Amino acid sequence: MSSSEIIANALDDSTPAWWKSAVVYQVYPRSFQDSDGDGIGDLHGIADRLDHLERLGVDVVWLSPVYRSPQADNGYDISDYEAIDPVFGTMSDFDELLIRAHERGMKIVMDLVVNHTSDEHPWFVESRSSRDNPKRDWYWWRDPRPGEHPGEAGSEPNNWGSFFSGSAWTFDAETGQYYLHLFDRKQPDLNWENAEVRHAIYAMMRRWLARGVDGFRMDVINLISKQPGLPDGTTDAGGRYGDGFPFYAHGPRLHEYLQEMHREVFDGRTGLLTVGEMPGVTPEQAVLFTDPARRELDMVFQFEHVGLDHGEGSKFTHRPLEAGALAASLTRWQDALAETGWNSLYLSNHDQPRAVSRFGDDQEWWRESATALATILHLQRGTPYIYQGEELGMTNHPFSSIDEVRDVESINHYLERSAAGESGTDLLAAIGRIGRDNARTPVQWDASPHGGFTTGTPWIAVNPNVEAVNAEAQYDVAGSVFEHYRSLIRLRHERRVVAEGTFHRIDAGSEAFFAFERRLGDEVLLIVANLSSEERVAELGADSPSWSEAELLLGNLERTGEEPERFAPWEARVYAL
Repeated sequence: MSSSEIIANALDDSTPAWWKSAVVYQVYPRSFQDSDGDGIGDLHGIADRLDHLERLGVDVVWLSPVYRSPQADNGYDISDYEAIDPVFGTMSDFDELLIRAHERGMKIVMDLVVNHTSDEHPWFVESRSSRDNPKRDWYWWRDPRPGEHPGEAGSEPNNWGSFFSGSAWTFDAETGQYYLHLFDRKQPDLNWENAEVRHAIYAMMRRWLARGVDGFRMDVINLISKQPGLPDGTTDAGGRYGDGFPFYAHGPRLHEYLQEMHREVFDGRTGLLTVGEMPGVTPEQAVLFTDPARRELDMVFQFEHVGLDHGEGSKFTHRPLEAGALAASLTRWQDALAETGWNSLYLSNHDQPRAVSRFGDDQEWWRESATALATILHLQRGTPYIYQGEELGMTNHPFSSIDEVRDVESINHYLERSAAGESGTDLLAAIGRIGRDNARTPVQWDASPHGGFTTGTPWIAVNPNVEAVNAEAQYDVAGSVFEHYRSLIRLRHERRVVAEGTFHRIDAGSEAFFAFERRLGDEVLLIVANLSSEERVAELGADSPSWSEAELLLGNLERTGEEPERFAPWEARVYAL
């Protein structure tokens, strides 16, 4: 069977859980490919680069938001769910992209942002117009605290802080109430307690599916149910804002809402993918959300492993990554969802720094660590997600000034903390390490000054290492990051054990190793990776599989066949036993 036939079978709508053997590729449209020279990526640009995705072998393309938006949070503030923002093109451009992707056997998944809208969405404009407007209750409006002066600090309805710094409440002088926004003030939260809100959202989703899209990635979907009463959160010593997370995440009606969504939108349809982004979700909760019998979601994005380097109180406070911590976290999730549910596998996305800079060694062992990380991710049990440029080993950007930063979260953090007296140099270093703009610099297609991304001036600077790190330099180059990703994807498509086999962690004698076995019937794979910048000797236990006569299916370094237990820095191997 050819690779194209395998992919087609994996995506056959009649195949249950087809997404187990699929690989998803996330496109951040602003930074993928600009087709008209305005410096911003667009839908035509994505269509023009489908050959790259087909060459890579991915099955599903997840588009970050392309809806009409004021772009306060780069499209995650939606002002019209059923229109394309002119910066990206037109609805005709979207339809063309959909057709061209489907012709190549690739599905298109839309980003669904329904915890909040833009404050410029007609729903919110109406809601804000008066206290008695029929859509007033479509959002969370509350009076100031009794006895406090409206609009002044401390008069907010509760003490919750926003994810993007400051209070989670903004005062509206015209109507004398506050509205809730867990993110930017231009992103008011929808009130899912109102059935009219829910059914308006479901109707919108059905229209996108009727148009031909193949599913949804649901942004912070575990925040849509809030605790009644919106109580104050616990405040740390010296802190200004309380932790509202226990009261707005995984609320009492969340499962009810997701099951209702499934009935109203997805029942009777096949071949779709649903994944819910859920900050703070536990393995025990994830089992419930992804249990097929409960009819909620196919899989969730969890955040445990991408919080390992977060310090006290903020992701911008650094905590050094402990040896073995990443492997331990991933193993915990593999074990928890082994019998019921399904894992999404990712190291990078539009909200995270570059994986090779964060979890690998982007200096001396750049190629080796990029390919080792890819190996351990793609060969676990779950559906792998590739973030654009990850397949090229793109790295964090060396920001030298806050003027180079575009992300609202990073800018707000810098302004708030510098006003409190913190060092601008230290703040910029933290943003350079963990900030979201690291993932948002343009894809590096070739070695030209703007990396082949645009003929104009890019909306955010291209990484200066573009001459060394780009797609053109890696195509058909044995051992390149890109070609290694192709090999990993091919393994998933060709060997059922990768998609469906069990996962069993193996002790290799050092926390630097991540070793595990995948098994399906008589088919067994052994994956061993040295996740460190030092040479190591793997010491597999007596009860572990023997590799003395095993077939080496894939490795990220050339081997002589001697001393199989000795691993170079960031060496990863895949054996068939």
